[in-house]
Amino acid sequence: MDWLRHLLQATPEIALFVCLALGYLLGKLRVGPIQLGGVCGTLIVALVVGLLGVSLDDQVRTIAFALFIFALGFGGGPQFFANLNRSGLKLGVLSLVEAVTVVVLVLSLASLLDLDVGTASGILAGAATESAVVGTSTEAIGKLGLPGEASAALAGNVATAYTVCYLFGLITIVLFTSGLAPALMRIDLRESSRGLLHRLGGGDDEPGTSPALPGLVGRAYRVEQAAGWTVARLEAELPARATVERVSRGGAEPSVGPDLVLAAGDLIVVVGERAALIDAESRIGPERTRPESLGKTTLETREVVVTSADRPLGELRTRGVFPTSLARGDHRMPLADRTQVRRGDVVTLVGRPADLDGATERIGYAVPRTIATDFVFLGLGVTLGMLIGKLTVHLGSVPLSLGTGGGALVSGLVFGWFRSRHRAIGSFPPAAATLTKDLGLATFIAATGLAAAPQAGPLLAEYGVMLPFAGIGMVLVPALLSLYVGRKLLGIEPPILIGAIAGQQCSTPAISAVTGVAGNSVPLIGYTVTYAISSILLPLTGPVVVGLIGS
Repeated sequence: MDWLRHLLQATPEIALFVCLALGYLLGKLRVGPIQLGGVCGTLIVALVVGLLGVSLDDQVRTIAFALFIFALGFGGGPQFFANLNRSGLKLGVLSLVEAVTVVVLVLSLASLLDLDVGTASGILAGAATESAVVGTSTEAIGKLGLPGEASAALAGNVATAYTVCYLFGLITIVLFTSGLAPALMRIDLRESSRGLLHRLGGGDDEPGTSPALPGLVGRAYRVEQAAGWTVARLEAELPARATVERVSRGGAEPSVGPDLVLAAGDLIVVVGERAALIDAESRIGPERTRPESLGKTTLETREVVVTSADRPLGELRTRGVFPTSLARGDHRMPLADRTQVRRGDVVTLVGRPADLDGATERIGYAVPRTIATDFVFLGLGVTLGMLIGKLTVHLGSVPLSLGTGGGALVSGLVFGWFRSRHRAIGSFPPAAATLTKDLGLATFIAATGLAAAPQAGPLLAEYGVMLPFAGIGMVLVPALLSLYVGRKLLGIEPPILIGAIAGQQCSTPAISAVTGVAGNSVPLIGYTVTYAISSILLPLTGPVVVGLIGS
């Protein structure tokens, strides 16, 4: 082992990427619905590698965390501000329940057991399953004015307590949302979700699948029965949405519009939902293979970012334009007429280019095809975030500041919102933002784990039995409170409420398990709202807890 120790100590950059590779490999292991994920896996591996005396410079950790938290805020900014309305704030109450409850619980636990500020903060981060709290807490500890060794020891306790509590907190929230919560409400989650989806105006929507028979099709017909009808009447006679895209009459192509009167012998191309065209021959005339006189009818697929006011998806449907998917962040939402489309959502539209141009202008803007990042925008955002983080407010004798993490988060929110409204400024493509966020967090967690390794053993020896119970209890208490508040006081539909509880914990494994049980993506309606709000509130609880206990 000596050669390995010397190699990693001399080249800690190699240790970093070893931790990332092995950590994400460990995070892929799955036991039933439980999967640690790459971040927790990286921290576990880093704690082991750190026993070899390997460490990274503190500035690496600071820079990585600033990039992560800015990208997190940038991606969530449009959704966060979009949810500051009546419907969003209704679900946002659950995020507030989560944040307040975990803070009260960890302060009570710290007082009862005389926990140090690092252990208490680690319990908070792990039980809330929110990795960003590790960063904001660690940074806040560094500002307590403690000697270097004491500050490092407390930061190590944050990482160790987080690792243990995260594992048990993750298991608890997955089992609670996918099994216990439906049982407490006495519902069959699959049947309840299917019924709600149908009430929203959608069909069966299995997540992660695509239909063998596409829902959007095109057919060519020779007009017979529909002779003398206007295009508008023909489209109204069909049992589902469809539009007449082209008409060929004696080798010429008249301009197609709602008032065009169809004549016997016309060749027409109709594009629409499959249900509209199943029996269309009985209304129009015999189906034809694509006539040469019509040439090739081309449809374009375009992703459009929504910037207009919130509205049901059904209101985005216009003649000749068909929504085929709706995404909110990384999640596919139910494609139902009554699904509320929010600012920042991305809707995929199919239609002729001219029709899409009008729809795009009315809804928002097309997703830019550029893959270049505007580093002026990115650099300015991170710089302003760090400056905001240096501001300190005294609550009595307790100094409170957002720190680099909180400041970069606020800056990211504002810059992300601004970008969603002014697309010509500040290109930060989704793929680039995701890489920045994931690599920044993984690097920060690896650096934290390497530095925390020497303190892990003593902390586990002192609090090893208590930490799992803390992780379980601090998940169950706010989850049960939210279940009661959401159902009895707010009247939230059960599938949406269960998704919202997963979102208030920012737990991707939990919502994956819930949608798997539900059989469709209806629970995501609640998850995306509380996730957007909790991802902002929970990181800010770290400095609050450190400030109150550290004082």
